[in-house]
Amino acid sequence: MARHWWKALAILLLIYVIIAGFTIKIPIIGTNGQSSRGLFFHVPMWICMYTMFTISVVNSLLYLSKYDLRRDVYASSAARVGAFFGVLGFATGSLWATYTWGGTLTDDPKQMCTAIAILIYLAYLVLRISIHDIDKRARISAVFNIFAFALLIPLTYIIPRMVDSLHPGSATTPGFASKDTDGGMKMVLYPAFIGWTLLSVWIYTLVVRYKKLELKNIFK
Repeated sequence: MARHWWKALAILLLIYVIIAGFTIKIPIIGTNGQSSRGLFFHVPMWICMYTMFTISVVNSLLYLSKYDLRRDVYASSAARVGAFFGVLGFATGSLWATYTWGGTLTDDPKQMCTAIAILIYLAYLVLRISIHDIDKRARISAVFNIFAFALLIPLTYIIPRMVDSLHPGSATTPGFASKDTDGGMKMVLYPAFIGWTLLSVWIYTLVVRYKKLELKNIFK
């Protein structure tokens, strides 16, 4: 049981984040109002997404170096979980935008670029379904995965920071840095990063365990 301590930690942190996230007093800034509470749920989704996509691309690179099909399973499993949290991040961000930008889907560069990045990873998952030969699917998927990750950072981080945007952290809008984020919110935000990330890793391990049962001939 000792090796599962991190799962218990994830549960405790998320209980704290959910309760505190909806109850603590937060500063009312501009049109944000109470919608700033979305910070505790929206931003951690991206941390989970980046974590999973990093695990995925690393395993794709390892697959191409040794052609070990187990690495392909690890890569695809992480990509699925990453895409899931990416969709959650986009959904929570769109909900937040509804109350602060006046529209759920806007022409904001950050929102558009993020949508493109998520669609690329969803295309990766569709590609895997369309190829039935296991070895061919693994090789093509690995190359596509590396391509997807190479576009992920520019689309979701570099480009949005270079252009004008309503989204925090752009060229003209301050981000949630130490100088512009309330200390009380940080007491919830940082545990949220850890709790949600641990949850994503937990889900990833469950997906891998399921794939191991499905592909017993590979995982001997």
